[in-house]
Amino acid sequence: MTTVTEFVEKVFGTIRRHGMLAGGETVLAGVSGGADSVALLHALLALRPRLGLTLHVLHVNHGLRPEADSEAAFVEDLGLRWDVRVIVERVSAIAEAGESLEARARAQRYAAFSKWARALGASRVALGHTADDQAETVLMRLLEGAGPRGLAGIPSVRGRYIRPLIEVRRREIETELERAGLTWVEDPSNRDPKFLRNRIRHDLLPFLAAAYNPQIVEALCRAGALARALVQDVARHAAQELERLAEGEEEGLVFSRAALRGLPVGVAEEVLRQALGRLGERRPLRSWALGALARSIATASPAPIRLGRVMVEVSGDRLRLSRGTAELLTEAILPVPGSVEVPAAWLRLEAREFNCPESYTPPTDPWIVAFDRQGLPGTLSVRGRRAGDRFHPFGAPGSKRLKAFLINAKIPRWRRDHLPLLLAGGEIAWVVGVRRGALAPVTAATRRIVEIRACPLGGGARAE
Repeated sequence: MTTVTEFVEKVFGTIRRHGMLAGGETVLAGVSGGADSVALLHALLALRPRLGLTLHVLHVNHGLRPEADSEAAFVEDLGLRWDVRVIVERVSAIAEAGESLEARARAQRYAAFSKWARALGASRVALGHTADDQAETVLMRLLEGAGPRGLAGIPSVRGRYIRPLIEVRRREIETELERAGLTWVEDPSNRDPKFLRNRIRHDLLPFLAAAYNPQIVEALCRAGALARALVQDVARHAAQELERLAEGEEEGLVFSRAALRGLPVGVAEEVLRQALGRLGERRPLRSWALGALARSIATASPAPIRLGRVMVEVSGDRLRLSRGTAELLTEAILPVPGSVEVPAAWLRLEAREFNCPESYTPPTDPWIVAFDRQGLPGTLSVRGRRAGDRFHPFGAPGSKRLKAFLINAKIPRWRRDHLPLLLAGGEIAWVVGVRRGALAPVTAATRRIVEIRACPLGGGARAE
């Protein structure tokens, strides 16, 4: 039977301080068989009655080392002795092009945690990271030139993942396991000097402790906690600004660049980071990506960039983040009377023809247009813009390049290729939702009217 000791009480204090468990949860513990993960399971078993926990264990076997199968058997034996269900997930960690084997193995472990947490109904996944892991991470990222987010180190809680040992030193863990008569397995790769973390663990940190600060691990953990508090404050501020500044549209978010420039640089960056997350792109941003986002806010005409699945585009004062690539407009005939759907613009154009009443007033709604039937040449059609298009706006002295008209009308760059154009006999008669052309105006001499209305398609919203 696992007993409650000073070590277990320390772990319980960490759990309470960071709000890891309220009690009554189903917890999936990741156990590799190493000292840290064995101590994690040992502590959770001791706290199980007090917290009313349901415990399961997941061991991920990558099959990368000759000892992999014996380590899996060791964890299964732990489960039998401690009456805890153990699941062994076997994966093949084959790295893809440009990906390290370690990164691939880590991604597979987290995929396995997520899969089995869902299957078991576990609201928490407990991992065995320690204070020493935290100090190594902070120092490693300092050497790499990381900013505050990187220096914040390993979070004690992130989503469903909790780290109950994050305030416990590795020497405390080994002392507790020896006191309890518990064994563990050693991973020989943890001493391989080709890995930076191992060189920091076995060479640099001991040197710093001996030559400069015996409490170097505690100092690095404290620095990480301060950086983490700063990052959390910025994130809270940015979340409020995101709600205030973001304009939602189909498949994307739009911001005023001037408004973003009015924020502290770190807050503006975090607003865009959270916007990316809202659109499904949650991978860490590299320094080049952060630089590109900064240029998108500050530069007059920055080039569009793609960050994973999200496109970042600028048009004048507007900055837009959008998922994927919008569907392009294809040419279609608009019968009179009749209708045609324009899925790329989430619109349906409906045309009707009727005798002009004496009291008729041409519509002022930009989504409705009226023409003198006699002045409309040829067939009506709908398409997107093409190179060389010209447009004669109603009331203007002559035609101009359509591109110049759209720029002057402050139509964002990302809307221009997806803006429906109504053509009559090959001439642009209406830039839908923006401006009618000079063609076939309704006058006192008009006898028959063709009226066209743009309606939202399938309950969708027009792209304003």
